[in-house]
Amino acid sequence: MTIPIITIIGRPNVGKSTLFNRIIKKRKAVVSHVPGVTRDRNYHLTKWNRKSFYLVDTGGLVPQTEDLILKQVKAQAEIAISEADLILFMVDNQVGAQAVDLEIAKKLKKIQKKVILVVNKVDNPSQSNEIHVLNKLGLGEPFPVSAVSGDNVADLLDEIVSHLPEEEEIAEIEEGIQVAVLGRPNVGKSSFVNVLLGEEKLIVSEIPGTTRDSIDTQLEHEGQIFTLIDTAGLRRKAKILNELEYFTSLRSLRSIQRCDVALLLIEGPEGLLNQDIKIANEIIEAGKGLAILVNKWDLVEKESLTAEVYTETIYRKVPNLNFVPVLYVSAKTQKRVIKSLALITEIYQERKKRIETNQLNKILGREIEKQPPAAVKGKYVKIHYMTQTDVEPPEFVFFSNHPQLIQESYKRFLERKIQEHFGFTGSPLRLKFRRKS
Repeated sequence: MTIPIITIIGRPNVGKSTLFNRIIKKRKAVVSHVPGVTRDRNYHLTKWNRKSFYLVDTGGLVPQTEDLILKQVKAQAEIAISEADLILFMVDNQVGAQAVDLEIAKKLKKIQKKVILVVNKVDNPSQSNEIHVLNKLGLGEPFPVSAVSGDNVADLLDEIVSHLPEEEEIAEIEEGIQVAVLGRPNVGKSSFVNVLLGEEKLIVSEIPGTTRDSIDTQLEHEGQIFTLIDTAGLRRKAKILNELEYFTSLRSLRSIQRCDVALLLIEGPEGLLNQDIKIANEIIEAGKGLAILVNKWDLVEKESLTAEVYTETIYRKVPNLNFVPVLYVSAKTQKRVIKSLALITEIYQERKKRIETNQLNKILGREIEKQPPAAVKGKYVKIHYMTQTDVEPPEFVFFSNHPQLIQESYKRFLERKIQEHFGFTGSPLRLKFRRKS
């Protein structure tokens, strides 16, 4: 059975994202008093009274505008309306019906879809008697709610699902491999995702920061489901100019926590910059799978700078990234973009890999015998045995007579040897050292 789509529309700053977050019970859409915060469509699978539906949040509609971003927002909202089975048209009770509301209502009356007129910011029960003036919109009886306090939202959900067909038991939606697409502003994250999806589902612009929210979108490739999280460009903290920019950057860091594998997009002509390294370290610290995608590779002069030389330059600059695969792509020409899906799958599988204890001790034991830990202040350090204790990320515990004396350089040596013998491509490792009892 096809899951119905419910789309929230309205002019900017009427509370669409607040209602969206209230219904899904998560702070998924960025909410601010700055108009125009929600630029893309934001989807979430929701269930109420045993009926499932996709709830869609959209950017504020401004029908007549010359602003480039607002035009693109309008186009995104119109796509969302065309996809919808039911539309929630939201207006602001505190200011009443504006000219823009009347224009949107006029367009909605022309389409053959159920529309519920939702009047937000009815924070006092006595105000509900005043909303009858909104009948002039011609969309039926207004439905009063307060998205901030949650008043009447449950009744609104009852009204929504009353218009949905009875459903058969729907299996849990498989999220597949969760992928965060990360990088500095304007490195081509949205363009990259659009190539994968084959449609302009995210707003793409030459203006840095045009992807303000983390938008989750699914695709299937060769039987594998991927959930793509296209995140706002992570800013240098010094360049975060206002509350909105800070919160969106924070959201990108939270997206790292949600993902299985992170794709770090960098610009080929610019190379690996300090901000890229900081993002990579955030991903490694979180224990997530990581691949570096060098975008705009079509703009790089290849005579003196081959992919092999470029990769070696990255590894020399940041030695702790030598386990990370590097793929050269161009979102503009679409070259090798689809290959990233196979790489994501490989990294995902490597993160889940387990090494048998006897095999680990046999192979790594030889390396330790050839190069044992250094003695510290006359105390000889011996590693007795080791075992893998976890996956995602892979975790290994080493048992020693003096675990506290094992130096950081030797820990890095052990990490390199595990990767050399057992792979774990793109997956950071966790090494722990304990006293042998």
